[in-house]
Amino acid sequence: MRALTVKILLIIVAMGLFSCVPTKQFNELEDRCLEERSNLKKQLDKLETELNEKSAEFTKISREREGLIEDTTQMGLALRDIQRSMNKQRTDYEEMLSQQRNLLAGKDVETSNILAEIQELREDLIRREDAVSSLEDRLSEKEQRLNTLQDELSQKEARLDELQTILDRQEAVVSALRKTVADALLGFEGKGLTIEEKNGKVYVSMDENLLFKSGSWMVADKGVEALKKLAKVLEENKDINVMIEGHTDNVPYRGSAQVKDNWDLSVMRATSVLKIIVQNSNVDEKRLAAAGRGEYYPIADNKTPEGRAANRRTEIILTPKLDELFKIIETN
Repeated sequence: MRALTVKILLIIVAMGLFSCVPTKQFNELEDRCLEERSNLKKQLDKLETELNEKSAEFTKISREREGLIEDTTQMGLALRDIQRSMNKQRTDYEEMLSQQRNLLAGKDVETSNILAEIQELREDLIRREDAVSSLEDRLSEKEQRLNTLQDELSQKEARLDELQTILDRQEAVVSALRKTVADALLGFEGKGLTIEEKNGKVYVSMDENLLFKSGSWMVADKGVEALKKLAKVLEENKDINVMIEGHTDNVPYRGSAQVKDNWDLSVMRATSVLKIIVQNSNVDEKRLAAAGRGEYYPIADNKTPEGRAANRRTEIILTPKLDELFKIIETN
């Protein structure tokens, strides 16, 4: 199973869409978002635990099935040995009966001993027949249990196959989406724009130099051109949710009015990118969300100019909808 892939897929889709708000309400919205993310993380952990438990149960049932098959084989061998022994005893019994008839003419002592042996053989034969009957009953119970476990195993295998099929299909969708986006933005990739497929999502990362002037949240012309091309891809792929995240370095931003710090700047930049996409396409606004991450999710060392430049970025995260996968998990 691809537990990591499942986990991230569940987190991103379950995160729900949220929209940017004015600066004065940002702190309150951020608290609610963090609480919602925490609740969704717990739900995802629970779903992942249930999936791991089903995989462990599948393994346990398989082992128990193998043990039952081995027990059945051993009991069958034991049953055949007992039956062979019983056949031999029946033969001995018939021979002794024949000897008894020949000795009845006066050999009382020998006859008495033979009768005693015959009685012992009879009693032993009864005990063995009882043992055989008990073994047959136990064997029947084992076979019924084996059949039940086989049915359960088949059902769980079908469920696991269904989940794997959906995961594989989602992975194929993500790969196709990554290629489509790369083809649309071919002239920009490597020039302040990178496209990466990871954790079941497509990340389109745009450097500050491609989109904004230093300290600004107005999108530059070349950034608008790239966003228009991306907007057309999103318009044609209606089953893709979009999260736009603004990021900054850790150099304090000294602003005024609405934009006072890195938090505000990252929000304004994410919102500006969202508006460019909306204005240049027919993408359903419900599929879009924007968030300001400030300086708190760096991808490079803020101690160097190159690291700070890499951290000043806008990430557009594209995630295929996972409704079908969620429905299967809920039915289990």
